[in-house]
Amino acid sequence: MNGADESASSDGEPPQSVQYGLDILGSAGTVFLVGLLVLAVSGIWPPLVAIESGSMEPQMERGDMVFVMAEERFAGPGARDGVVTAATAESSGYNRFGRPGDVIVFAPNGSDQRTPIIHRAMFYVEAGEKWYSRADPEYIGDAENCEELTNCPAKHEGFITKGDANGRYDQVQPIKSTVVRPRWVIGTAELRAPGLGWVRLSGPG
Repeated sequence: MNGADESASSDGEPPQSVQYGLDILGSAGTVFLVGLLVLAVSGIWPPLVAIESGSMEPQMERGDMVFVMAEERFAGPGARDGVVTAATAESSGYNRFGRPGDVIVFAPNGSDQRTPIIHRAMFYVEAGEKWYSRADPEYIGDAENCEELTNCPAKHEGFITKGDANGRYDQVQPIKSTVVRPRWVIGTAELRAPGLGWVRLSGPG
């Protein structure tokens, strides 16, 4: 022993505890920078959602993780409020996740107390529009006119939506959502990572 600090290395490196702290700060800084980059690209936070149901099968499976981007960024041809509907996309050939139109994440009935829904935007309606004639008969149930169709005429402008695997428009099912106002749209689905959502779905709570 020559009186030197035993915690210091012989080659001038900082003590192990200091190095450990620097490593943690470096890792935290990297995560922070990556988060800023993802936020800059997506425009929303959090930019990832886990698929909780099979309503978008086979394009999206339960347990998948989906990257979501603010709808006004890189909007496709003929977009309305940043969203290309399936009706518009049919003429332009714009496909997302295997079918025409954007897949959107939205707050059902504008509520932030309910789990957001991720479904395809089918077509856009104006306030007061009797959209029965524009609907696909396969997706409206037994309704024979606008008066027999839920949410028709439209109480306000917005999107008619549907899960790819569902047999009805969301607006025909009262438990889903009324016509989706543009401000209720959280973003558009961009990329899918199969299976990665199980980590979030199986987490605490």
